[in-house]
Order: sequence, then C-alpha cells, then structure tokens
Amino acid sequence: MASIIISAFADEYADSFEEQLQGLYKLGISHIEIRHIDKKNISKLTKDEVLEAKSILDKYGIKVSAIGSPLGKIKLDGDLDGHLETAKRVFEYANNLGAKFVRVFSFYAPADKSIINMKGEVFSALEKMLALAKEHGVILCHENEAKIYGDIPARCRELLDTFPDLMCVYDMGNFVLEGVDPYPEAYRLLKDRIAYFHIKDALAAGAIVPPGCGEAKIAEILSEHKKDAGGDFFVSLEPHLELFSGLNALVGRSFENPYKYPDAKTAFTDAAEKLKELI
Repeated sequence: MASIIISAFADEYADSFEEQLQGLYKLGISHIEIRHIDKKNISKLTKDEVLEAKSILDKYGIKVSAIGSPLGKIKLDGDLDGHLETAKRVFEYANNLGAKFVRVFSFYAPADKSIINMKGEVFSALEKMLALAKEHGVILCHENEAKIYGDIPARCRELLDTFPDLMCVYDMGNFVLEGVDPYPEAYRLLKDRIAYFHIKDALAAGAIVPPGCGEAKIAEILSEHKKDAGGDFFVSLEPHLELFSGLNALVGRSFENPYKYPDAKTAFTDAAEKLKELI
C-alpha cells in the first residue's frame, strides 16, 4: 500500500520564507509546494533569489514537492507569448529547486466569451506550455478551479485524454465549491492521472473549513488512493482558512463560517493537525 507524504503551501503560514520553513519543521512536514517567497510569487523571482531559497531549504532539510505556479491563470486574450516566457523561467526554477511537478491551470475566457466555447484556444495554449515543460523535464499538473476550462471532472478528463503528458492535481475542496461531489464518481474518473492532491475542505454553501470538517470526503479519497496508487504520493495542504481580527469579535456574533482564527499560523497549524488526524 502506498504511503502519503505531506507537503504544504507554507505561504499560508507566514510571508517570510524562513518563517515558512521554520513552521514546516516545527510541524514535522518534510516538503513544501512553493508559491510565494517573502511575498513574491515564484514566477517573479530572479535566479539569484531562487538559489538563495534553495540554500534556505537545504538548511532546514525541506524538499520541494511542486511549484505552485500561476501558469494558465490568465485570460486567453492576454499576452500569451509573455506568459510562455514566464513558463520557461518557472520550469528552470523547478529544476533549480529539485521539483518535478509544476501546478498549472487551463485559462480564463475574455470578459465577453465563455471558456467552454474556447476549447481550441485552450488546447493550443496548453500544447505550447507542455512542449516547453518537456524541454525542461518537468511534469505539468492541472488543478481544477472555478471558471477555467477544467473546472469540472468531465472537462478535466478531456484535458488528460487529449494530452498524455498532462497530470492532475486533485483539489476536492474546489470541486465541492463548484457543486461537484468529489467522491466516488469524480475521483474515480480522474484517479489514474492524479499526480498529487491539494488538501482543502469546504461546504457546498461556500465556506472553506479545516480538513475533515466539510464535504470534500478527504479521508475516503485518500484511503482509496493509498490502495490504487502505484507508489507513495504527496498531499499538499492549502487550507485557505479565514482569520478574524481579535478574539473579542466572537462575542455576541455568529459567523457564516464557524472556523475563524486569530492569525495565519494558528489557522495553518490547526489545518495541519487535522490533516494528520485524517491520515
């Protein structure tokens, strides 16, 4: 049976990259999915900044499971040539950081169009990005998210069937927020191409909640995947939990989402502990 390796978007713990790694070390999490370093997106870093980040990672003994890139998260009438240049830089950084997976999206439509009717443009842009990824020896992993082409399981499957080199980041919380039951049908439709999971939990009503407290069926999905996966796999914690400005704000008030935290570190720590309990 496969084992689960926990990774995380530690920029939800702290802005400072060193603090991010200190938090992971404290929580016993061995990997990170890099998105922001010192408030700067991975796609905006310089080569020197990436190499400095690698030295800090080595200091704490933390490895990079994936690059949480923003690639494919632009409108199709945007600067696609410039976006591909950004992709080259991100793929180079993935190599510098020892990450084989790069998270991507499947584009937004211009304001006056529907993304469903832009299949040709989506596929053309993804094809170019996949070719660049192949040159750099990295694997693109598509995340299901609202309003992009691959927002629901059927279109995610269409992308995977069209592009043999594309893999899937399965975000069960995002499916819940799209009104999709993430298990069993959606999971089983995509499971053979799942590279890794993003762990966030949600309620269909719209609230994002700690792992195990919502409708994302995280425990069921991971339990089945442990039996189905051909080897060990990553789960990347992306809790997206809400904060409130002070504990006294709770007095005499009720919130739509009962899970609010005084600060980011408390929220992240609670999510990490609940994920470990689920696993």
